[in-house]
Amino acid sequence: MEQLSIDPAALSALITRCQREIDEGLLPSCQIAVARDGEVVHFETFGDADAESRYIIFSATKAFVVGAFWLLLGEGKVSVEDRVADVIPEFGTNGKDTITIRQLLLHEAGFPLAPLDPLTEARNPARRERFSAWHLNWEPGTRFEYHATSAHWVIADLIEALSGEDFRDFLRERVLEPLGLRKFQLGAPPEAQGEVNLLEVCGEPATLAELAALGLPTEVAETALSDEMLLSLNRADVRASGLPGGGGMSDAADVALYYQALLHNTGELWDPAVLAAGSREVHGTLPETLTGLSSNRALGLVIAGEGRDKVLRGFGHTVSPRTFGHGGAGGQLAFADPDTGISFCYLTSGLDAHVIRLSRRATSIASHAGSLTTPQ
Repeated sequence: MEQLSIDPAALSALITRCQREIDEGLLPSCQIAVARDGEVVHFETFGDADAESRYIIFSATKAFVVGAFWLLLGEGKVSVEDRVADVIPEFGTNGKDTITIRQLLLHEAGFPLAPLDPLTEARNPARRERFSAWHLNWEPGTRFEYHATSAHWVIADLIEALSGEDFRDFLRERVLEPLGLRKFQLGAPPEAQGEVNLLEVCGEPATLAELAALGLPTEVAETALSDEMLLSLNRADVRASGLPGGGGMSDAADVALYYQALLHNTGELWDPAVLAAGSREVHGTLPETLTGLSSNRALGLVIAGEGRDKVLRGFGHTVSPRTFGHGGAGGQLAFADPDTGISFCYLTSGLDAHVIRLSRRATSIASHAGSLTTPQ
């Protein structure tokens, strides 16, 4: 394979693209990190944010939580074919007794909108009491629907049940500290959170005419991720709950370095077969609710796939089909491309209300990041 290097012109184009919405007043701040060969090769903060501050990374948090869970799979503590209720008996109510761990990891478990209050139910026994009250929206394993927060509360509980540790401590001790990641936090107490860039909703929503012109739904879909829920993470007490599906705090550098660890299995942290199943192998192909495309899911992360499909999955035009990652609300980007060795993260404190502009921005920035390498 040809040796690749970072193309300075492509990096300059990426920086210019990230600066654009800051200059236009559409976003308050953003931050990027590019990493390769286990090191950050470019890190930059734009707009009204300190370079030492953290961002809420929303669902990009999921990659860290499943990475912790993969350790337990590799140790043989549990199998993805095991039923959740065999480990967490309180979960097996209201028809949920057949749900497998595989279905949790693939968002095929059937309870995408199940609620849990992070301020009062984040810890046991209240968490398990909430599990027992959850009902199914559809039969597990029959469809894919993104479980924005619900499934990862269960994954967090599985980590605790199998390890005997609080899932936040397990993640820190078994993943973050061995990898030297010091900026990422999940569930830190308020006094230890440091500076976190406050989220704000920006811009005006797309009009019905704009949505209809692109063939997009004009009715608001039921979702667990309202602006109110997202903005609640401006509260230090909500961040302290350690919302496993979306409450992580980090800078872009730690996220990019985490994906380097997934690319290279740094320190042989993970069992190679489990790491491959979680990041490189497609295990879920049921169609996505909105696009009708294959969900193209590994056991925890999303795989870009071919052609235009990878754009609709949030990876841009130029990354390789083998690229894997997990973005987040507000246009957060986090991925690694095995073909180039590049990992990339884009974070912002702005929640763009215009979904079309947000999507186009994410596609453009991801495409610039996917074009950073050139043969030497």
